[in-house]
Amino acid sequence: MADGRDVAAEQLKQWQNQRGSQRPDVLTTGAGNPIGDKLNLMTVGPRGPLLVQDVVFTDEMAHFDRERIPERVVHAKGAGAFGYFEVTHDITKYCKAKVFEHIGKRTPIAIRFSTVAGESGSADTVRDPRGFAMKFYTEEGNWDLVGNNTPIFFIRDAMLFPSFIHSQKRNPQTHLKDADMVWDFWSLRPESLHQVSFLFSDRGIPDGYRHMNGYGSHTFKLINASGKAVYCKFHVKTDQGIKNLSVEEAGRLASTDPDYGIRDLYNAIAHGNYPSWSFYIQVMTFEEAEKFPFNPFDLTKIWPHGDYPLIPVGKLVLNRNPVNYFAEVEQMAYDPNNMPPGIEPSPDKMLQGRLFAYADTHRHRLGPNYLQIPVNCPFRARVANYQRDGPMCVTDNQGGAPNYYPNSFTGPEDQPVVKESRMCISGDVQRFNSANEDNVSQVRDFYIKVLKEDERQRLCKNIADHLKDAQLFIQKRAVKNFTDVHPDYGARIQSLLDKYNAESGKKDVIKTYTQATSRMSAKERSNL
Repeated sequence: MADGRDVAAEQLKQWQNQRGSQRPDVLTTGAGNPIGDKLNLMTVGPRGPLLVQDVVFTDEMAHFDRERIPERVVHAKGAGAFGYFEVTHDITKYCKAKVFEHIGKRTPIAIRFSTVAGESGSADTVRDPRGFAMKFYTEEGNWDLVGNNTPIFFIRDAMLFPSFIHSQKRNPQTHLKDADMVWDFWSLRPESLHQVSFLFSDRGIPDGYRHMNGYGSHTFKLINASGKAVYCKFHVKTDQGIKNLSVEEAGRLASTDPDYGIRDLYNAIAHGNYPSWSFYIQVMTFEEAEKFPFNPFDLTKIWPHGDYPLIPVGKLVLNRNPVNYFAEVEQMAYDPNNMPPGIEPSPDKMLQGRLFAYADTHRHRLGPNYLQIPVNCPFRARVANYQRDGPMCVTDNQGGAPNYYPNSFTGPEDQPVVKESRMCISGDVQRFNSANEDNVSQVRDFYIKVLKEDERQRLCKNIADHLKDAQLFIQKRAVKNFTDVHPDYGARIQSLLDKYNAESGKKDVIKTYTQATSRMSAKERSNL
């Protein structure tokens, strides 16, 4: 590249070169009418007011005023790319979905990587989980596997999700990130310990998106051609090897190249260095689930690989960058509801909550016809249903086909062969408290058995560096939770906090946020 510029920086030059000797296109309005002058307003005299008939101006300005769509509440900042999924191993004994029907079969895919808590302009190198959302364009409709780069999550009950996200975002009064909010929530919900420990470990800051794993995280069901069902988890392991950024390097990149992750992925694909991931499943029978020592649908826990080994399935390859970021990444919409026959949800409470929330979000953000947007369209299946009309319907709206069901005029019919699998459930209907379902055993294994000594030291320092900005009573509650995992875990963090608190002179003062009230005189109050 000229002057050492990377491929992403040379995009405009490459676009020009691809056009070869073509002359510039005729500049038009949105309606296709050619424009004679795009540099000067139409005015009464050289200094006069502009005219409302200046459609060249009003057409462009009116569209400019509406360029932004609502930002995603979570996962706002991200990168996307396209490629294929290829089956390398036969799992038809577990799943009848056609995406897995034979070795060598390829299915087009779209993947979006993202940070979680930050806004669209935030840095790619913050300590934060990473979204890892996969869309498979199958002949049985789209399959959206909407995961993260961790096999676990902070909470196990979807009721807590809005509050959890609020705690990670900005204080409603100061509009600043607030350590009190973050650690108050985490320390009050000790089921977050597993994910918090993962987040503050070395893997909390991946080196871009190519060097991290992906996980479906939730428990799903697979159904085979005979109707036999098993529970499963999906794993996607990077073929590039795990690489993480140090705290220092992440901070440097946040100031010098905040779009580091997007740039790294774009340049790798542009150079033909196509990133890939190996796709696996874990399988658990219903009988094994009944005897499992803990809730197998608990999103804060893993299934031990020694008991439920990884079963190889295939490979994901990304080999195409988006043609236009807004059209193909910003408008990309994933929905865990989108599952072809052979893949179904489990009782996982977090998954059940997401089944509602994602499609609801897209209808707000993109409109009720968001599945007609090309990047979201199930282009390998024929959509035929009784949904009609709505803003921005850009198809033929299913022409003159009947728009009610049942009907006598050969409208689309349901297919009993693809009915969901049967399951038996019994129990009392109430709000069950799951807060204390062994929040420490797997975290203890992670701390003692997975991490090495130097990794434990960095983990405790990373936690203390962040926790020190919270109030003392929150620090004490958080340290109590870490001590419950292992006395050494809590002691190391407390030792670092004691040092930081002594240096800052922090005292046990409780800050509160109160609603501002205006002062009124007695006469003014009497008039209310």
